[in-house]
Amino acid sequence: MGHPGRVGIVGTVLIGALLGCETPAGSDLEERVVPIPARDLRVVELEVSGLVGAAVAINNRGQVVGRTTLAFLWTPEQGARSLGALGADPGGTSSEANAINDRGAVVGRTTVAGGRLHPFLWTENDGMRDLGTLGGNYGDARDINEPGAVVGSSAGPDGGVRAFLWTGVEGMRDLGTLGGAFSEANGVNRLGQVAGSSRTASGQMRAFLWTKGGGMQDLGTLGGPSSEAFGINDRGQVVGSSATASGEVHAFVWTRATGMRDLGTLPGHQESGARGINDLGQVVGHSVSTSGSVHARAPRAFIWSEADGMIDLGVLPDKPNSIAHGINDRGEVVGQSGGVIRGSIPHAVLWTRPRS
Repeated sequence: MGHPGRVGIVGTVLIGALLGCETPAGSDLEERVVPIPARDLRVVELEVSGLVGAAVAINNRGQVVGRTTLAFLWTPEQGARSLGALGADPGGTSSEANAINDRGAVVGRTTVAGGRLHPFLWTENDGMRDLGTLGGNYGDARDINEPGAVVGSSAGPDGGVRAFLWTGVEGMRDLGTLGGAFSEANGVNRLGQVAGSSRTASGQMRAFLWTKGGGMQDLGTLGGPSSEAFGINDRGQVVGSSATASGEVHAFVWTRATGMRDLGTLPGHQESGARGINDLGQVVGHSVSTSGSVHARAPRAFIWSEADGMIDLGVLPDKPNSIAHGINDRGEVVGQSGGVIRGSIPHAVLWTRPRS
């Protein structure tokens, strides 16, 4: 789901069915804060160690996680701190944080002894915990929901990479594939619905939705051969990117009622991809031109909503590009500016409403 800060609650509003998705029974989704208007968002650089990195996720308390050399946690009150790592590989010690829930639990991947990468779960009380693998020497945790279920990808004994679902009670579960040899889980909502990507028997990459009762469902494409899913919200809306019939790649939002919907691109661009979605249906990602000079092809972060369509979030001063990775229910967005074009250094950023 979309992955809150310095802006206070400005009000509440009753939210009905959005884009054809039902509200989960017994949830509190009917009442949400009114998000910051997208056109009021301004980009702010987050001060993190080394000043190089990317902010990847933001929760509804304003806590941000991301990556530099090591995973970091940033809060409006305390700034950034390193979460460390569990061990070193021949290249040194490293870790990356990919998601944070509203309880402040963080997941990602870390080096461990023996030169391997394993998925981790970090909490304030317990620190960093190795979640293990499906039997291989690699794993990566990509998202965590409010109850604490974790999803990601892991190598098995045969070296094949599979999507997993981990819980404290059941441990790590292989979610299978759509018939091919690869799958990865990138998002999980509070109902335990999982979004990700998998190879089919014919070798094509397809976005999927996994549920406990229905297993793994191919979500199709926008007319081309492939698609990938990167996020899911508590209403079951899935976002990602898909090849179109004309051969370009576009951001999409999928719902059970409407199927896969093309979100288009920013003006003058030809391709786009969606990375996150909040519970109000606001989508973030990046849009890019496939022609022109190097700088003309630099990606630009966007926010999309049903009411406003796709809006350019802008960049840091003197930075040629930006990418949005996550969004919370206030409409605050995190990502990076710079670092995509050769010679450009990535900086972790937050798009929020400036303090008055």
